[in-house]
Amino acid sequence: MDDTCLEFRLTAEERRQFDDQGFLIVTDVLDATTVNKLTRAADRLTRRWRPVYERDRGLKPHHPLNVLDFIGQDEDFLALIDLPRTFMKVVDILGWHIQLYHSHMIVTPPLPHGYEPRAVRLGWHQDSGRLNLDIESSPRPRISLKVGFFLTDTSQPDRGNFHVVPGSHHTDELSMPDDDATDHPDAMPVLAGPGDAVFFDRRLWHSAGRNFSSMTRKVLFYGYSYRWLKPRDDMTVEHYMEHSDPVRRQLLGASPNGGFGYTSPTDEDVPLRTWLKDRLGDDAVVI
Repeated sequence: MDDTCLEFRLTAEERRQFDDQGFLIVTDVLDATTVNKLTRAADRLTRRWRPVYERDRGLKPHHPLNVLDFIGQDEDFLALIDLPRTFMKVVDILGWHIQLYHSHMIVTPPLPHGYEPRAVRLGWHQDSGRLNLDIESSPRPRISLKVGFFLTDTSQPDRGNFHVVPGSHHTDELSMPDDDATDHPDAMPVLAGPGDAVFFDRRLWHSAGRNFSSMTRKVLFYGYSYRWLKPRDDMTVEHYMEHSDPVRRQLLGASPNGGFGYTSPTDEDVPLRTWLKDRLGDDAVVI
């Protein structure tokens, strides 16, 4: 793993923002060349999957396309899994006992001229579905977070922006106005430019916005969790293992000694722990 990761650790202000508000914007983590490269890869997947979804799922041309497990489908996406400008911030939030459990690409085309939504209110939700119902605790545990890499310019509203209710990860229910139409009074669009990354706690109440612009919004979401959580996707990444370093193999789900996090992992299972100890010392790594 690239040692320059250590230059981009979570700052005290970033930790306060993430803990208090449930999300964090880090600007310019991708340069223009990388954004263009990833956009081409996203376009390749769009050409592959949109006709399939239109045929099999009734997807309309203006409907968002959500492709799960995209990381295994094009090697150009692989480098973001441990990108130096973002990865250590994930580690500083969740620790070393982590994996990539989920990846999904969302491509949101412009809405037709004159489009009127059936419902005014956005689709507010917390991630992880059944986890929120099955675990008996309140507030719900963090367990995972996502990093969204924005490939298009959503620095203005109404471009299919990611929307959040700041601080809502501290509550299990989102109290909404009584009219069944108005959004939460604290709801806001996240204004992110191409190359920006948005980190968010899975418990944060969030929603996709509507795209009334002339551009197609493209975002790559990487979900990190503890190793004992079953992956959300198929994780078709075995073809990457042979040429990946040990830390990347851990993130891709390798577990040489089995157990996948249910028992005390060995150094071979979690090379990220060893990597951190070697560079930061034993006292800096919580066992």
